[in-house]
Formats: sequence, structure tokens, C-alpha cells
Amino acid sequence: MGVQVHLPATAGSFLLPVTLCILTLLPQGLLGKSGDEENTRSSALLQRVKRGWVWNQFFVLEEYTGLEPLYIGKLHSDMDKGDGSIKYILTGEGAGTTFTIDDSTGDIHAIQRLDREVKSQYVLRAQARNRLTDRPLEPESEFIVKIQDINDNEPKFLDGPYQATVPEMSRIGTSVIQLTATDADDPTYGNSARVVYSILEGQPYFSVDAKTGVVRVSLTDMDRETRENYTILIQAKDMGGQLGGLAGTTTVNITLSDVNDNPPVFDQRLYQMSVPESAPVGSVVGRIWAKDRDIGVNAEMKYSIIDGDGRDTFDISTDATNLFGIITVKKPLNFENKPSYTLKVEGANTHLDPTFRHRGPFKDVTIVHVSVEDVDEPPLFGSPAYYIELLEDAEIGTVVKTVSARDPDAANNTVRYSIDRSSDPEKFFYIEITSGMLMTVRSLDREEVGWHNITVLAMEMNNPTQIASVSVAVRVLDVNDNPPSLSHYLETFVCENAKAGQLIQTVTAVDPDEPLGGQRFYYSLAPEAANNPNFTLRDNQDNTAWILTRRGGWSQQDQTVFYLPIFVSDGEQPMQTSTSTLTIRVCSCDQEGNVMSCNAEAYSLPASLSKGALIAILACIFVLLVMILLMLSLRTHRKKPYLCDEEENVHENIVRYDDEGGGEEDTEAFDIAAMWNPREVHHPLGKIRQDMMPEIESLSRYVPQPCVIGVGSGEDSNVHGYVLAKLLEADLDPCAPPYDSLQTYAYEGEGSVAESLSSLQSGTSNGDHEYDYLNDWGPRFKKLAEMYGVLETNTPPMW
Repeated sequence: MGVQVHLPATAGSFLLPVTLCILTLLPQGLLGKSGDEENTRSSALLQRVKRGWVWNQFFVLEEYTGLEPLYIGKLHSDMDKGDGSIKYILTGEGAGTTFTIDDSTGDIHAIQRLDREVKSQYVLRAQARNRLTDRPLEPESEFIVKIQDINDNEPKFLDGPYQATVPEMSRIGTSVIQLTATDADDPTYGNSARVVYSILEGQPYFSVDAKTGVVRVSLTDMDRETRENYTILIQAKDMGGQLGGLAGTTTVNITLSDVNDNPPVFDQRLYQMSVPESAPVGSVVGRIWAKDRDIGVNAEMKYSIIDGDGRDTFDISTDATNLFGIITVKKPLNFENKPSYTLKVEGANTHLDPTFRHRGPFKDVTIVHVSVEDVDEPPLFGSPAYYIELLEDAEIGTVVKTVSARDPDAANNTVRYSIDRSSDPEKFFYIEITSGMLMTVRSLDREEVGWHNITVLAMEMNNPTQIASVSVAVRVLDVNDNPPSLSHYLETFVCENAKAGQLIQTVTAVDPDEPLGGQRFYYSLAPEAANNPNFTLRDNQDNTAWILTRRGGWSQQDQTVFYLPIFVSDGEQPMQTSTSTLTIRVCSCDQEGNVMSCNAEAYSLPASLSKGALIAILACIFVLLVMILLMLSLRTHRKKPYLCDEEENVHENIVRYDDEGGGEEDTEAFDIAAMWNPREVHHPLGKIRQDMMPEIESLSRYVPQPCVIGVGSGEDSNVHGYVLAKLLEADLDPCAPPYDSLQTYAYEGEGSVAESLSSLQSGTSNGDHEYDYLNDWGPRFKKLAEMYGVLETNTPPMW
């Protein structure tokens, strides 16, 4: 039993059928036997049966355009008796959508249009089943439906349109680009995919190879400068180009690339340029251009000045595009010296192509004429700067230097001179306006100003805007015009236990002058002290001198101070001398020579003090502090104001606004309780106001109270009268500042023998204070009398 597949006549006419016989063992169940029969016969030998499938590949032409479904073939089983008991089933690719089968007859049809370029074959599976039991009568088998190609696709250029480049002046046959057309038809079947190329547009410049599709140059000497772009049309035709074949086209845009086949040429044989003479070095004069029909690197130029009288004055370079030549100033210009220049300039290509060297030379030459324009320039000094040395004792009116400047222009205008006063603010110098003579108008002093840096200005008369300046440095030379003098301290001491010949002081001198050979000082005692029995001087010949004692046995009781005049001279001419007095005090010293005490006069002790002296000083300071604190405590307890009522102890301000304010004193307060003190009301109107607190109340003096006209009695009247009196006093006092607030702190006590100790009035006297009256104040002021009074002692000799 078997199933046969019958091919349609159309397919059998093209292909030789291939028949496959498959033998297989079919179980009895497939034939409709019961399960019991199968079990009873399970031990029996299985019989081999012959399968009835006959397999062939189905070949179907694509692109069927009929109205009826396309018949593909027929499935048939040997077991089919024609009674309809067998059902044919078709599965696989396209089953039910592209292909259908008649389950009774086994006829297969295509119900959709087939396209080989979409799908070239379909794999299907067929099976015969019992229609009643749906049991398979044969195993499922596979067969293929192949779609046979027809010429239904034209060649296509998938990458078109194309862009190509070829150098200009290329030889005939130079390859430009290769084109490839793709045909979707089957290349293994017939000539449907055999493509032939041809050029439809673009002759005679280009051609195309019919088989390879290579586009080539077909015309010689194609010049980019004449025509740069070309567009050609290429056709690809299948069926080997035969009549009836399908064709496709594309365009190719071809650009001729540049080669250096053209030499540069200047557009002018002569260039005229001008530049002002004031143009600085590096200034641009002008631009030239050797034009080249080529582009890119083939048009890049290099310029050079090969001849002319301006080759040392001007320079030429190429701009950033490497196309233009830029002429610049190389040296300063001067119209008066040379008004014009001539340059011979060459421009040459920098990239040469040996293939086209025969078209050269690839360079050109032009002439550039440069005119220098006259500019009104400022005056020009004969020297860029001046240096002068002048003695400091030069007389006023001494001519220091004559500076000269001229107008560099052809007009040669008159020049006037002046000094920039910012360079000579003290006006030591003067310059003659027409001649330029610089002279002194003040005495010079090297010790004050050693250098004078003067700026001299020169201005054209006809054009005041044209001003030039020059620096004149004047060095003031030293002259020995200052006497030497002793340096450091002019005081020293001698110990009471000093012996004869003992060194008590080393003296040195200073001199503001600076001689070239250095300082050299000579020391001696003044003539009036040459026979001094107490001290002597030794010149050490090294600009120092020693003060030595001539005797021993010094005592503070005999004499406490000695004065020693010292004569100092320098070694320069003219010689300068001076006399300085050295004060020598007699002091008591310890065994090491440290000062312990001197006389009561103020004296600065040496820096090195013994421990005992330091302790003594600290003890004195401590005692003074205790005394000050005690005095402050006494003043606090004894200066309580007289009050009528403790609740009225308040501070108030009495302010006037008819005068300018007195600063921060406007808001300072005074004690209103002082107004209730009858002893405080009276103050003479002619007396200068003293805003101060009394030192000790016991020194106060009783002051009677004056009567104030127009004021009633009582406490209010006393206050009112006191205020009016103070206002009148302040208004009539020409020395009082314009205070807006009246301030009274306290009053002097009555019965004081010292009267007022205030120092507020001391500023009105220009003379020195004398304190002889302290001796008359009694034992309470003995200490002050000893510190500031004059002791009645016999005057000792000076040295």
C-alpha cells in the first residue's frame, strides 16, 4: 500500500521525476484493528509493507497572474480506494495561507502570488489519515516546492548616485570609479541576472567598461581651471544587454582635483605704496598678491625681496592664508633723509609637481615703489640723556649744562625749552627758554639732596603739541662744609674711687660730609681746658679718643659735675672744626665700677645696674604708688559736696546753642550741688575760667559771695544768680573756648598758703617756671623744695 504524488504536466516537462520508495512497518492499529487483536499478535513476526509515497520536487513559476488558483501537484496513497475514507493533510511553510490541499483528492493549489525574490522555496509536510478514526495511515513525510525564476527585476545601483574625484590633466584610461549594479533575479538560471554596463551621458570625457563597470577618463588634458565638475549617466541592463532585458541607471558626479599646473602671475607690474615716517618698526606698508589659478597648497606662495634700495629698510612675509605678501617696516624711516624706496619682489609657489615642471617657471616678479610721507615730528635732542656733576658749593646762577634740540622736519621750526616742574618741585634749577642753558637758582646741599633728576622739555613754537623730553641727571659732589661733632652721649661719669690715668669714656665723632679718602678726625682739649688738672684726652689716631683721669680722690661733696670742652677737626680742606662739651658727673660706685648713686640732678644711669640698685629703684616705685593711693583715698573722703537734700544730687547739663559746639564736652556733666555752696558762687569776671577739681580741700580759700542784681533771695535765686554769673564770665572771657556746657568740679579751700596749684593757666606764660617760692611754704613742702628749688651752695669750678 502506498501514496503517490503526481506532478503536473508543466512541472514534469522541465524536471526528471525522482521516485523514492520508503518501506516501513505500519502497526495494525493504523488499519483499524482492535486492541485485543493487537495483543494476541504481539508475539508474531512483524510484516514489512511497501510505502506508497513517491517524492518529487515541485517546480512552480513565480509571478503567476491567472485568476484561478495555481495547480501545484497531487498527493495520492496506494491505500486510497477512492471511497473517501482517506483524508489528506498538508502542513509546513505557507500551508493554509499560501498553499491549500483538497483533503479528499490530494490536489495542491497556490492561492497567493509567489515571488522568488521574496522566498525561493517552501518546505511542506504531507500525511494520509483515516477520515473516521483520524489515525495516520502513513508516517508524515516532507517535500519541497521550489519557485522557478523569471526575469522580473531590473538591475539596481544600490549606492548611487556616486561622487568621484580624478586629478585634472589625467591620461586617457585613468580609472575614476567602479560601479556595481545588483539584479535580484536568479544568477544561476538563464540570463536574467547577467548585467552589461553602458554610458548614456558623459561622452567624450568618460567611458565605462561593459563588464566590470569601471568608469575611466576618455579625453586628454582635462583642465580644472576650464571646467571642474562633470555629471555622467550610467546604465546597467540584464539579459546580457539583449533586446527585452530590463535596465537601471545611475548618475556619477565627477570632480577634477587640482594639480599645480599653473604658474603665479602678479596682477600688477608696479605697486605704489606710501607710509608715514613716524610708522614704528613692524608697521604694515601694503599687500601684494601673485595670483595663481590653482587652489589649495598648489596656490601657496612665498614672497621675497630680491633687489632694490629698500631691501634693508623693509621686509616681506606671507599672511596666514599663504597667498598674500605683507610688506612691513624693518628700520625707522626718515623723510628728510630718504623720501622713497624701490623694491623688487618675487613670488614663487612652495609646492611644485615634477610632472608639470615643463609648464614653469612657477614664480613671478613685480616692482614695489614705497613713498615716505613727511610727518611733523617733535624736537630731537642732541643726546638721549645727560649726566652732570656739580659741586654743592656752586654759586647761584652757575650754568650746569646747555641742552640743545632741533626740529627734525624740513621746516626747522624754532624750539623753546622748559623744565617739567614735577621733576624739580623745589625749583633748584632754571633753564633759559631760547638757549637751553640750565642753571642753578638755589644753593645746593649734598647732605640734603644728593641727586637731582630733571626733565627738560622742548616744544616747537609753531606747533605746541610737538613736545619732546630728555632726562638730565645732576649729581651733587661733596664739599667739606660741615664740621665734625661728637657722637653718642655727651655725658659720662667718674667714680669716687677712680685713680689717676683711668679711662672713663671713649669718644667718637661724626661728619655729614663724605670725603673721597674717608673720614679722618683729630681730637684735643679746647685751649681753655688745655691745663685741666682733672682730666686729659688721648687721640688714638683711629678716629677715636680716650678721656682719662689725671688724679684720684674724687668726692661728690667737693664737686659733683665737671665740664670738659673737646675740640674736633677733620682732615679735609677747608678744615672744619667744632667744640663739644662733655659733662662728667661724680658718682659713688661699687668695687666693679657700677654706679650706685650720683647727685640729686636728673641723670641717665648706664644700662648695666647692680642687683642692689635695681632693688632700691623698685622699692622707691612701690613707696610712691602707696603714697598716691593714700592721697586719692583722702581726696575721696574730704571732697564731699554740701547738699541741701540727698535726693537732689543729680547731674544736669546747661546747654547754649548760640555758639559752635565744643566737641565732646557738649555732653559732659557738672555737679549741680556746687551751685548750693555759698563759697563757690563768686568768681572775678576778669579771671580766666579754670575747669578743674581742687587737689586738697584744706588749701581752699574763702571767697565772698557777690550780690547779683535783680535776683531774689532763696535757694532758687542763688542757683539762678550763679548761672547768670557763670554765663557772663564765659561771654566776657576772650581766652575761653566756646563751651556749650558749664562745668564746675569743686573749689579751692580757704586759708591755703599756696593759693591755687592749678596748671591750667601755665600755658599763658612763655617763660620758664621758677620754684624758689617753695622754700617759703613751710615743712609740708620741703620735699618739693628739695626737688625743684634752688639750693644755696657755693658754685664749684667747671672742671
